[in-house]
Amino acid sequence: MAQTKVKSELIDGGLGTDWQSTIQTSNFTAEAGKGYFVNTTSGVITVTLPAGVVGSEIVLQDYARTFDTNKMTIAANGSEKIQGGTDNRICNTENALVRLVYQDATQGWTGNNVVSDTTPVDYLVIAGGGGGGRGRAATGASGGGGAGGYRNSYNNESSGGGTSSETSLELAFATNYTVTVGAGGAGATGSTNGGNGDNSVFSTIIATGGGGGATGPAAGSDGGSGGGSAGHIGAGGVATSPTQGYKGGNQTGAAPGTGGGGAGAQGQDINTGNSATGGNGGAGLASAITGSSVTRAGGGGGGGYNAGGGSGGTGGGGAGGSAAGTANTGGGGGGGNGANGSSSNGYSGGSGVVILRYSNTKTITIGSGLTQSTATVGSDKVTIFTAGTGNIQIN
Repeated sequence: MAQTKVKSELIDGGLGTDWQSTIQTSNFTAEAGKGYFVNTTSGVITVTLPAGVVGSEIVLQDYARTFDTNKMTIAANGSEKIQGGTDNRICNTENALVRLVYQDATQGWTGNNVVSDTTPVDYLVIAGGGGGGRGRAATGASGGGGAGGYRNSYNNESSGGGTSSETSLELAFATNYTVTVGAGGAGATGSTNGGNGDNSVFSTIIATGGGGGATGPAAGSDGGSGGGSAGHIGAGGVATSPTQGYKGGNQTGAAPGTGGGGAGAQGQDINTGNSATGGNGGAGLASAITGSSVTRAGGGGGGGYNAGGGSGGTGGGGAGGSAAGTANTGGGGGGGNGANGSSSNGYSGGSGVVILRYSNTKTITIGSGLTQSTATVGSDKVTIFTAGTGNIQIN
């Protein structure tokens, strides 16, 4: 049976629209110059647009006033754009009429009542902490490892290094995004600095691994937060750009090592005599993204010379001469102590973590290779990734 068509004239420009009398109740491909009544009562419907010709129009009407319950998704044809972008768009406004006009290859199809098909996701991304340096008999104690870079978008909480809260990411549905949890750097066992931590990643957000603590005489390594210096050498490692933490401590002519930098404070400087305690690691930062306040990304304590090591920074920093950084905090490793006639290895940095918070009306699909847990917190879900690398999707 031939399909009945109802002809109407649009007021502006006198352009005709062929309104199709068949109600659309499933996915379909629209044709230029036509109007469609779209009924999403039974579920989401995807309307695929045709290749564009300048001035072409398509009109879509919410038949049963259910777009707010089950959205209408608008998908482009091949490489064509919608509203200047390549992602799908949606209409989720009850009783909406959507009029789409094709402008050109740059803007593609544009229209009213059309919004991005995305959802906001907040994050806390912390890289692996740097390993502590090795304390040596001849050249003094070692610097503590710097904390992993600290990047946060949740609830206006600060990011590392005194920077402001970042902006949550808008994630497109059914699209792969990479998550990587950085490992902590190895503690030094020879004449070089402790290892830098590995980067942690969430989509475009990269937290830089913490700088390794110095094995004297040397400056601390640069990183998300800088490693502490050691062995009668001046500057601690600096925090890399973009700023995600603080620098390691400076040393002015003494054998004890300085503290590694933390997300919330610089590692402690050392300017005391040779037989003295190492510098304390810089403090980390607290976040309530998981529903309770937890402090992470503290710097490692510097090793002492003929004395004890400095304290690890609050937030998982390892104490000098005795402790590694705490796992999944990005804490820096403690530096090894030094003494007349003896040496000791540095301690490893703590692994990083990636934490995502999003609406509990959404679901997350997690690919292989990632270790994670998900919990509901109020009206949100929180997913914590503690190891590995892989892809995720939000739907």
